[in-house]
Amino acid sequence: MVLLREGVLGASRNRNNGHMKAFVAVTDREWFEYLSHTGTLDEVNFWQPSPGSTFQAVRPGEALLFKLHSPDNFIAGGGVFSHWTRLRASLAWDAFGIKNGAESLPEMRARIERYRRTKPALHEDYEIGCILLQQPFFLPRDHWLPVPDWHANIVRGKAYDLTIEPGRTLWQDIQDRLQAVTFTDETGGEIPQPVSRYGEPVVVLPRLGQGSFKIMVADAYSRRCAVTGERAFPVLQAAHIRPYAEGGDHRVDNGLLLRSDLHILFDRGYMTVTPEYRVEVSRRLKKDFDNGEEYLARHGQRIVVPSSPAWRPSRDFLAWHNERRFVG
Repeated sequence: MVLLREGVLGASRNRNNGHMKAFVAVTDREWFEYLSHTGTLDEVNFWQPSPGSTFQAVRPGEALLFKLHSPDNFIAGGGVFSHWTRLRASLAWDAFGIKNGAESLPEMRARIERYRRTKPALHEDYEIGCILLQQPFFLPRDHWLPVPDWHANIVRGKAYDLTIEPGRTLWQDIQDRLQAVTFTDETGGEIPQPVSRYGEPVVVLPRLGQGSFKIMVADAYSRRCAVTGERAFPVLQAAHIRPYAEGGDHRVDNGLLLRSDLHILFDRGYMTVTPEYRVEVSRRLKKDFDNGEEYLARHGQRIVVPSSPAWRPSRDFLAWHNERRFVG
């Protein structure tokens, strides 16, 4: 699989004999219909009604395809898998909004609860599984394709090896249909295809959407503020080191998980983090507001960084913030 947009973790090849996979997932029809009529989307949350176990059917950068419920036994779209996590329903709505495939949180909850085995308590903010997909695509009805080698007793989905049959032909059929469809943005302008037609399958993780950036940064920091260790998730925010509006991408290594007040100070330049991962707090904070002792006490403190080297803050982005945003 060759994707057109390179993203946060770059490209990687499967070392397991070069085999690439796609997962064909049984898909809620209302979720699909709502999103297919929403317009161009950069990401969606393919939710699971209960968190269950970690989704491991495909790796980041591989495809998840939407197979509709019987009697519509067709593949009707798909996206690129980037991350799986557990979220409370309200937090999933805060992160993705209508990209959860519903007009509102109550509507989203109503759909989820139809699939749950137990009825939730009134106002219970239960956890759901969240499969985060980038570059989703939704095919017109006349471009849907039958699922090869599918059995009626499959409940959740089935993985296909794209280097052998029937996976190889399945992937070629998907690419053929994408080439036959013109994708447009909200202004009517043509946009690139979600996949490229030629070449052997190669994993390339596309750029993240804003919601995926927020959740992946939170998970990278184990849902704790990098400075204070705060764990109350509703007050934690994913801060861009180099702002998106100033050339910074939605990349995990361009993010810090900060308590909301620290996020504000960081964005306004009253606080920064050095390339050595130490907090610097500007003395301007006290001068401008005649306060700030609590924050100045953090000066020189080392932040907690993600365990994965690929997700740690980029020293280049931190240097940019030190030089271009910090008020000194």
